[in-house]
Amino acid sequence: MNLNVLKFGTTAFLWLFGTTLTFGQELTDLPEISLNELSAFNAPAKSWTTASKVTANLKADNSLKITPGTGILVNNPEKKAQGADLFTKAQHGNIVLELDYLMARGSNSGIYLQGNYEIQLRDSWAVTNPTSADNGGIYERWDESKPEGQKGYGGYAPRQNVARAPGLWQHLKIAFQAAQFNPSGIKTANARILGITLNGVLIQDNVELFGPTRGAMGQEKATGPLRFQGDHGPVAFKNIKISKLPGNQSNAVQKGKPAPDPIFIDAAVNTMIRSFVDVLPGLRVVHAISVGSPKQVHYSYDLDNGLLVYGWRGNFVDATPMWDGRGNGTSKPRGAVTLFSTKLIPAVAQLNSTKDTWPADSTGTGFRTKGYVMDAEDRPEFKYNIYGAQVTDAIKVSQDGQGLIRTLSIDKPLANLYVLLASAADIQELSNGLYLVDGQSFYLDLNETTAKPIIRDADGKKEMIILLGSKLKYSISF
Repeated sequence: MNLNVLKFGTTAFLWLFGTTLTFGQELTDLPEISLNELSAFNAPAKSWTTASKVTANLKADNSLKITPGTGILVNNPEKKAQGADLFTKAQHGNIVLELDYLMARGSNSGIYLQGNYEIQLRDSWAVTNPTSADNGGIYERWDESKPEGQKGYGGYAPRQNVARAPGLWQHLKIAFQAAQFNPSGIKTANARILGITLNGVLIQDNVELFGPTRGAMGQEKATGPLRFQGDHGPVAFKNIKISKLPGNQSNAVQKGKPAPDPIFIDAAVNTMIRSFVDVLPGLRVVHAISVGSPKQVHYSYDLDNGLLVYGWRGNFVDATPMWDGRGNGTSKPRGAVTLFSTKLIPAVAQLNSTKDTWPADSTGTGFRTKGYVMDAEDRPEFKYNIYGAQVTDAIKVSQDGQGLIRTLSIDKPLANLYVLLASAADIQELSNGLYLVDGQSFYLDLNETTAKPIIRDADGKKEMIILLGSKLKYSISF
């Protein structure tokens, strides 16, 4: 048996097998499944359609708002349009599948590789102990002859839950090696999930599939259709891209210096770490504090600007770059990151007019960080001076684990003092006080403030700013 490496994104997946990868399956000859219509699929049920935009109702289960058009594949089962699974006309064997999907609140769906092996799609928002039935799980197998409570077996939970909120686009990438058969049709090697990354995080690694999962279409074969579950709940897909397993990498032995043993920091209790954090390539926060929560929702904060940089779901931080050897001072999130700012700029500024350009730095404002104090639950409240006043910035994980609640207050009133809530490609008001930000990346909920935000154009983007007054409270869900 040979040790082989498949590079999948930025992660190397290792697995053992003794047969040659075969290519040329029909589906892998298509770089992308067109979603201008449904001609790529066999007899789609009425619940399946195309759309130009899809959003979810955060207050109602199984509810999607669908804008007619093309580019998005939507399943919206209801009494008048009962749902049914959707099968591609083309077949596949070995495959790399990459797509974006969006769940309704409370919804349940799945993707069956070759029609037989289900990768679970589910609204698992804020679940802290995921199972194989949660988002990104490899669903269980089923044996009706077993006793009650034991019929389901052999599922694989994701390594961590990095599921985003309903109505937010999630990115999934799967590397699949089909089962191998000899000329007589006898299986010689089991199928494998070589890797699954969800929202940029490795959640399944080299999983052997000993047989079809529950609800499989039939016996295992060398090829089969891609199947989208449609008889459970509403779900949407876009950017469905298909490629072959990279044969030029499948037989390559990993070379070079072995990777160091990782140094992980978990957040079994409220936890903090000071380090550098890299927001984007070439953009580093040098005075950052990362704050972790046992609810598996975390964030990083820029002390030099009073800026909430990003939040993430899943495990806390990897401190290997900071503590291995000489180190470079950085730590990085281990979960799925939602970026709140692409520039290191002051979070609060005085503007003479709402048309004024947001300042690029805090020069002339008297900005001075005053550190932080800890509340009764060991959560920091950041403090800084600006324009002669002191701002307190308290960022807490919500009790339901669905996001962050941020409260900014000031010790004396200042005229025309604004908070930059978001700078993004787009900002859409879904309902009174609820906004969808940056290509459906996160939500801002301003229902606990009386001030009305201003959405304006700035440098080819949208900016949302709001008067601070004496106190501002809002929430961020992702």
